[in-house]
Amino acid sequence: MRIGLLGTGNVARALAQGWTTAGHDVLLGSRHPQERKDIGLAVAGLSETAAHAEVLVNATPGNVSVELLRSIGAPALAGTLLIDVGVGLSDDFTELSHPNSSLAEEIQRAFPDTPVVKTLCTMDSTAMIAPDGLDGPSTVFLSGDDAEAKRTTGRLLTDLGWPPSSQLDIGGITTARGQEHFALLFMGIAGGLGDHTFNIKVVPRASS
Repeated sequence: MRIGLLGTGNVARALAQGWTTAGHDVLLGSRHPQERKDIGLAVAGLSETAAHAEVLVNATPGNVSVELLRSIGAPALAGTLLIDVGVGLSDDFTELSHPNSSLAEEIQRAFPDTPVVKTLCTMDSTAMIAPDGLDGPSTVFLSGDDAEAKRTTGRLLTDLGWPPSSQLDIGGITTARGQEHFALLFMGIAGGLGDHTFNIKVVPRASS
C-alpha cells in the first residue's frame, strides 16, 4: 500500500520505518523537503505526498495540523483515509490545544469527505512500532465514523505488530478526545516511571 506520512519528526520517521519493513511504499511529506534529505527516507512536498498516498497519516504537531492540511486542499484529500496520530499540546506540554474537543474531530469537520481515524496517540514512537518490546500485550485504540476506514487502519496496525486482540475500537470520531486527553496522564506516568516507552492495557472483568 502507498502510505504518505505528513511530518518528518520522530513519530513520522518511526512509522515510516515500521511500514517500510512491512513492505509498504512509504513517502514522507514536508513543507521544506529539500531541507530533510538527510534523514535516510524518501521525502517530498506535502501535495506530492498526498497525491502519492492511498492512505495519509498526520504526524504533525496538533496545533498546526489543520492549517497544514488546508494548504494541501480538500479536493486532494477527498476520499483518502487519513490516520491521525497527532496531539495538540502547549509548548511546555501542560495544556491541550483542544481541551473541549480533539484534533481528530477538528480535522473531520474541516474535511468531511475525508474519513479520519484516530489511533496510536497514547504511546511514544518506540512503542508504536515495537509493541512486542513491552512487558506483555497492551492496547491500541481506534476512533472514527467510517467502518471501512477503521478496518484498513486495523490492518496497518497489525503490520506494525499490533494483533487484532490488542486493538480496541472505542467508537465514533468524538471518542478521539479521550485518546488525545490521555496525553496529560501520559506525561505523569512517564515522570513516575522515568521513561516514555510504555503503554496501557485495558483489562476487562474476569469471566464468570
